Amino acid sequence: MNARLNQPVHSDQHAASYYAASVNRQLAQPPLSGEQVADVCIVGGGFSGLNTAIELAKKGLSVVLLEAHLIGWGASGRNGGQLIRGVGHGVEQFENVIGSEGVRQLKLMGLEAVELVRQRVEEFQIDCDLTWGYCDLANKPAHLEGFAEDKAELESLGYRHELRLLQPGQMREVVGSDQYCGGMIDMGSGHLHPLNLALGEAAAAIGLGVKLFEKSPVTRIEHGAEIKVHTAQGLVRAKNLVLACNAYLNGLDPNLGGKVLPAGSYVIATEPLGAERARKLIPQNMALCDQRVALDYYRLSADNRLLFGGACHYSGRDPADIAAYMRPKMLKVFPELADVRIDFQWGGMIGIGANRLPQIGRLKDKPNVFHAQAYAGHGVNATHLAGKLLAEAIAGQAGGHFDLFDKVPHMTFPGGRYFRSPLLALGMGWYRLKEAVGLV
Repeated sequence: MNARLNQPVHSDQHAASYYAASVNRQLAQPPLSGEQVADVCIVGGGFSGLNTAIELAKKGLSVVLLEAHLIGWGASGRNGGQLIRGVGHGVEQFENVIGSEGVRQLKLMGLEAVELVRQRVEEFQIDCDLTWGYCDLANKPAHLEGFAEDKAELESLGYRHELRLLQPGQMREVVGSDQYCGGMIDMGSGHLHPLNLALGEAAAAIGLGVKLFEKSPVTRIEHGAEIKVHTAQGLVRAKNLVLACNAYLNGLDPNLGGKVLPAGSYVIATEPLGAERARKLIPQNMALCDQRVALDYYRLSADNRLLFGGACHYSGRDPADIAAYMRPKMLKVFPELADVRIDFQWGGMIGIGANRLPQIGRLKDKPNVFHAQAYAGHGVNATHLAGKLLAEAIAGQAGGHFDLFDKVPHMTFPGGRYFRSPLLALGMGWYRLKEAVGLV
């Protein structure tokens, strides 16, 4: 196997991923040193922080962004690269809080979020391999029935992109596997190179006047009318603070941290397969995702590698060998890849909330502290929506969409910092067992 597989999953550098090996720009921003004054200080250099910074800068506010490691170091630069419509799961559950019209607006925002990514890429001409086309994969007939309901609802919301249901005999149009009994094509979703998108957005933010500092972990925050954000070598004084750390909040706000569970998600990348072999696996170069609790998601890279992800871990512990863990899952879908080398393996933490709705709002006891976290697998698009909504609220344009998210209560996971992951792992294990015996 390739020597790159022996690198650690986590370090101060980017994960040893296909993405890090194929970046198309370098930023190398300095650590914070000395004092900075700004309208807004943002903590977190992923999609949430970067897009909040871009939106604020466009509104004329001064912004300082602090990243503990490197831009895109967390989930923003490590994820599967799937850009899929929607925010949250089962948003009807919030009707008693935000009303039926509020639920409808959440669904519309789930469509808008993908368009925000499209617009960002086009506006700043970001080279990130953005490719349109996605297919939901049915593992059982009930999933296909659900797709038909989804299609009808999307059409009722005015969704303008092609949607097409696939019956079992049509599945070879999109995937060279016999594992699935149906699907739904969505040409308004797709896939991209997430780290190149993050780096492109960081360059855009810098061009708009945002001051961006890498390798600047926050050590302490002093709250008040003026917020003081301390790092080892510097200080930011700001009127407003945005915590955009998601699964890597690391105790900066214990109450907020208790509402997001860090869960491990992992990806492997094969050696380049060549165009002909790659198209036999995924004929239309779409992103694909199945419907199981421990779902598989996969796609092709620009150089015809298969990027295969999934295996969400709630235990807080990474597999000792990601490739050994993920390869059997890949071979179950594509057994013909048994002779193929795995060139890259990587993983990291994503943030999941108890109700699976992104947590976008402000702290009730600190009205000048805003936050965005817990995207539950829809982070590529939902983060861009979060940036827009946070910037509108900070600029005094709240009323409606930001308020919808801010009204929804979010449960604190039981068990505290050290026991909430094992408790949830037990619960998810039970749910997967029910799925295996056909009870869900």
